[in-house]
Amino acid sequence: MEEACTTVDLARAERAMREFLTAVGVNLAARGMEETPTRVAQLYGELFAGLRADTSKLWADVLTEKTDGLIAVRAIPVYSICEHHLLPFFGTVHIVYRPHAGRVAGFGVFTRLVECMARRPQLQERLTADIASEIEQGLGAEGVLVVLDAQQLCMTMRGARAHGTRTTTSACRGIFREDKAMELQAWKMLGEWDDGRENISLS
Repeated sequence: MEEACTTVDLARAERAMREFLTAVGVNLAARGMEETPTRVAQLYGELFAGLRADTSKLWADVLTEKTDGLIAVRAIPVYSICEHHLLPFFGTVHIVYRPHAGRVAGFGVFTRLVECMARRPQLQERLTADIASEIEQGLGAEGVLVVLDAQQLCMTMRGARAHGTRTTTSACRGIFREDKAMELQAWKMLGEWDDGRENISLS
């Protein structure tokens, strides 16, 4: 998604970053700081590239297989920016889904989906729900469970400075929300989360 950075007004972003850093007392004439506004403008163009991405293209090559079992894709790395303080949060995403009529996607599609949804100002709860809804709608899955376990730097670098704290959110869609037995089976696919699901933020 690096090409999406070309749609950003980098010159304007650089001017704004230069003004911002000066306003908070940073000496941009100091050694090593001269190009910092340019680098930061380019960085945020990349970090927010998901704002300009079309997720529907991810489902262009859906496969049809003879399967009606659950499919799990675990430990997908995720990096995003909290919209409240523009500090990163990062962790792993775990996905379980039940295909409809054998419609499945290549495993790489899910890593690209997570990256696409994460590359924008986000909240962890919303990101979890967005991923689940996109799989339900884009792939047409009968059931979807998404669990996101992350570390929020806004909790460790500021405020409570709760070092080592992790937050876990989940989202259920379709048959997993309607059928408790199916939901339990989906949780069991994720192993370590099975016994602690009562304490996880659900959406």
